Amino acid sequence: MGDEGPKLYANKPKKAQLKQSAKEFAPPPPSSSAAASYTMGSQPPPPPPPPKESFARRYKFLWPLLLTVNLAVGAYLFMRTSKKDQTITEEEDSKAVSSTPVPTTVTTTIAATEKPVPIIAEPVKPREPIPEDRQRELFKWILEEKRKLKPRDREERKRLDEEKAILKQFIRAKSLPPV
Repeated sequence: MGDEGPKLYANKPKKAQLKQSAKEFAPPPPSSSAAASYTMGSQPPPPPPPPKESFARRYKFLWPLLLTVNLAVGAYLFMRTSKKDQTITEEEDSKAVSSTPVPTTVTTTIAATEKPVPIIAEPVKPREPIPEDRQRELFKWILEEKRKLKPRDREERKRLDEEKAILKQFIRAKSLPPV
């Protein structure tokens, strides 16, 4: 019976039943020194491996750090895009103001609960015309700046090439169009 391998059960026995069967077949405890040395020579069964913890519990000190970094990156990206949006709207506003005739007073409604606040806009003063030599210098400077730009895709490269061609035409022209 001792040479048999592990028994395979159709139904798994409970621990209490296994302990009882192990006690029935277990040898008596060693009482002499010879028996003690005999049992010392045999390999004791290896200890059972510790229960494996989940990844989240094993690295629980990293979660607060990960959440903080994620929040910081999100805030940075949000602020960066909101700054870009503000600059774009400011440019659009300045273009709209310069291209449309300027009324003396403009009224805007902020909210339904608040009263409209009149905004007085200053009329745009016409500037003195820029001399042709100064315009050529400006066009040359703009052309140099356009050459420094690195296009990201084919469409942007095509647009930059068209702008550079127009600037070159202005620089080479005998007379410049009035600004």
